[in-house]
Amino acid sequence: MRDRSPVRNRAEYCLALAVVKILEWTPAPIAYPAAKAAVRALLDWPLPKLRRTAERNLSMALPELNAADRRRLIASVFASLARTIVAFAKFPRIGPHNVDRWIRCEGAEHFKDALARGRGVLFATAHLGNWELSAFAHAILTGPMNVVVRPLDNPLIDAMVERRRGLSGNRIIAKQDFARAILKALAANQAVGILIDQNASLDSGVFVDFFGVPACAASGFAKIAARSGATVIPGFALWSAEERRYVLRFYPPVPITGDAAQDTQTLQSRLEQVIRSYPEQWLWLHRRWKTRPPGEPSLYAGSPGNAGGV
Repeated sequence: MRDRSPVRNRAEYCLALAVVKILEWTPAPIAYPAAKAAVRALLDWPLPKLRRTAERNLSMALPELNAADRRRLIASVFASLARTIVAFAKFPRIGPHNVDRWIRCEGAEHFKDALARGRGVLFATAHLGNWELSAFAHAILTGPMNVVVRPLDNPLIDAMVERRRGLSGNRIIAKQDFARAILKALAANQAVGILIDQNASLDSGVFVDFFGVPACAASGFAKIAARSGATVIPGFALWSAEERRYVLRFYPPVPITGDAAQDTQTLQSRLEQVIRSYPEQWLWLHRRWKTRPPGEPSLYAGSPGNAGGV
């Protein structure tokens, strides 16, 4: 990655901070449409490649949708992202006294049973629903957890985001040197949350069937689960239009066999099932199928076939 200009970093930070602060102080009924407008102005319109990527992903993963269906679903994805941003902006104002207005927990017995085993808990989560509120609220509802994150390219924005993520007591584990820290946390019978829906490079992943299309998924999660003996629980904060709040849903534990490729496929299949139930809440905007098997051309125009990242 090319070195970033300090001027660019500062300008982006000031814009991001302004948006977050405005949304933090704006009443929720006004904050939501304001966030949707900000998403359109800062992401959708100036970055048309995001919508093109979503169109390509949906045409591969959900070929039964027609063009109008895809457009409606993509609009819902941007709306879901706006809700995520509003909740993130409100973090300083969310605590034990009002967290139930934002989210409730379902399936907590899976987490309690896992803690009773004493081997730690690995939450397999994704950019589905509100992944930021999921971890933040977990600390309030059940206790602090460890969250594995990839530092943002802009160090100023990254520092701001980390401060807010830690307001409820969660501990941040940087993705560069995560294995040792994760194993230490699990040995202490703590919970660790990891996003499993991102594209992986050839040297760190295995190919799995994901929506009927080969996708490269990181196998490190499955390897850590097998080595530690931790209980693996899929968990997501899913928006409920009926309740006008999120549901932090813990699903039944995923059995781990010790075969990294097989376990990674099982995890991705579980994730696919949940995405199919809530397709408008998954981040279809990223190039999930970017890495291709050797010799296979890219599925995205102008994108190298075997690069990692999103």
